[in-house]
Amino acid sequence: MQPEDLVRDHTVYTCVMGSRAFGLATEGSDTDRRGVFLAPTPLFWRFEKPPTHVEGPGEERFSWELERFCELALRANPNILECLHSPLVEHIDDTGRELLALRGAFLSRQAYDTFTRYALGQRRKLDADVRMHGAPRWKHAMHLLRLLASARDLLRTGELTIDVGDRREELLAVKRGEVSWPEVEARMARLAAEAERALRGSPLPAEPDRARVAGFLFGVRRASALQPCPDQEVVQGVVGPGRVGQR
Repeated sequence: MQPEDLVRDHTVYTCVMGSRAFGLATEGSDTDRRGVFLAPTPLFWRFEKPPTHVEGPGEERFSWELERFCELALRANPNILECLHSPLVEHIDDTGRELLALRGAFLSRQAYDTFTRYALGQRRKLDADVRMHGAPRWKHAMHLLRLLASARDLLRTGELTIDVGDRREELLAVKRGEVSWPEVEARMARLAAEAERALRGSPLPAEPDRARVAGFLFGVRRASALQPCPDQEVVQGVVGPGRVGQR
């Protein structure tokens, strides 16, 4: 079984991300797809484990194996959390619906640290562009403002909403370079300060609900183990649950 076969045959959730999910798409915007696949449990009963992520099949598509996806979500990885809250879901099965039902279990005040670290990394890249070229990459500046506002609102409300709504035109003006860099810097500083203030009174718990997520993963893995082996050639020697064949 090739990695792309895992995506084709075992995807539990696929969504559209990027500008289309954020409500910032324009005529030339790409369609970025992100997904989660569940590697059948018997594939773990060998030395060579299934991949934790797969690029493709097709352009602009990236998928994570379910366990890796949950690990990153528990760490409040911004990209992963946003995948769970995309308004553009293209495919979902029963396991995917269980995953989305867990969205709240992944959210915690840890998001402040991870979103802030990510934002600082992006800000350093923008500052480097200004030093080298006299101006930032305006598209990246737009997305950083979007991320900072998303983090602030998450900390304020306890809910993650990634569509920018009525901020669309304001942000697209930044992308077009119609807002000065000093003004963009001021907006970034203001959003960062608002996020810090929101943290102090946030309704989010201090930690994610790891036990709930672990229970979900255990149940999914167990159910998969009881299914017929999907590819006997891949799982060498395994001819069924609990039996080891001779080769």
